[in-house]
Amino acid sequence: MTRPTQASSVARVTRTDADIAALALATLDLTDLGEATNEANAIALCARAAAHGTAAVCVWPEFVAVSASALAGTGVKVATVVNFPAGDDAMAEVAELTLQAVADGADEIDVVLPYRAFLRADVTAAREVLDAVVAVAAGADRTVQTKVIIESGELATPEAIRAAATLAIDSGTDFVKTSTGKSPVSATPEAAEAILSVIAALPEGSRTVGFKASGGIRSVDDARIYIEIADRLLGEDWVSPATFRFGASSLLDDVLRVLDGEASQAPSSPTAY
Repeated sequence: MTRPTQASSVARVTRTDADIAALALATLDLTDLGEATNEANAIALCARAAAHGTAAVCVWPEFVAVSASALAGTGVKVATVVNFPAGDDAMAEVAELTLQAVADGADEIDVVLPYRAFLRADVTAAREVLDAVVAVAAGADRTVQTKVIIESGELATPEAIRAAATLAIDSGTDFVKTSTGKSPVSATPEAAEAILSVIAALPEGSRTVGFKASGGIRSVDDARIYIEIADRLLGEDWVSPATFRFGASSLLDDVLRVLDGEASQAPSSPTAY
C-alpha cells in the first residue's frame, strides 16, 4: 500500500463529536498494561473490545495466547509489547519474546525504541533491536505488523522526535507510536505534529506508515486534537485503523458516552493542549 498525496495545510472537514467518537472507537487499541493485571482482566478486556469493535487490544506478552483465543473470529487484533517499558533489554531477549508472541497469536508487536542509546547517539544499538523485531514479524507465516514506540516525552525536542521517527521508519516498521504511557510525559500534540510531519514528507509512492498516539488520551476532545493534526497534514481520508491508532485504557468510556448522545464527561489530558 502506498500513502496518499500529501494534504493541503488546511483541513476542510468539520467533524462532529460523534464523528470523532466513531473514529476513535474504530482506531482504538484498548489497552491493559497495568502491573497488577491478570488473565481474567485480559479476557474481560477482550470481551469489551469485541463487543464494541475496537481495532485491537494491547496486552502483556503472557496474555497473548488467551487473548488470541478470546478474539478469534471477531476481527479485533491482538497487540503486545516488547522491550517495554524501559527500552533497554538485550536484542536476543527482545527477539525471543517477539518470536513467542507471534507463535502465541499476536497480530501486532509494539517495540520500544532503545531511546537511551538513541539519545547518546548510539544509533547502531538502537537500530539493531528494531531490525530484529521487524525481521521476526516479516518472517511470520501471516501478517504481523510492528509499531515502534519512540518514547517521545523522553526525547524532548521536535528535532529528536523527528529523528527517532525517521529511524523507526527506516527500520521498516508499520507504525510510529508516541509513548509507553509509563513515562512522565506521554502523547502530546507537539510530538504528534513532529511524527506526522515525517510521515507526510515521505516521497510519493512510499509504503504506508501509520501513527499511534498513546498515553494520557482520556476524552473525545483529546482524540479530536490528534485526528485534526492528521487531517491537516495527511488529508481528511487518511485516518483509519490501517494508518492511525489510539492506545488508551479509559478513552472507550467517553467514546461510548458521546456515541450514546451524551456530552463528554472525561477530563481532558493536561498534556493535550
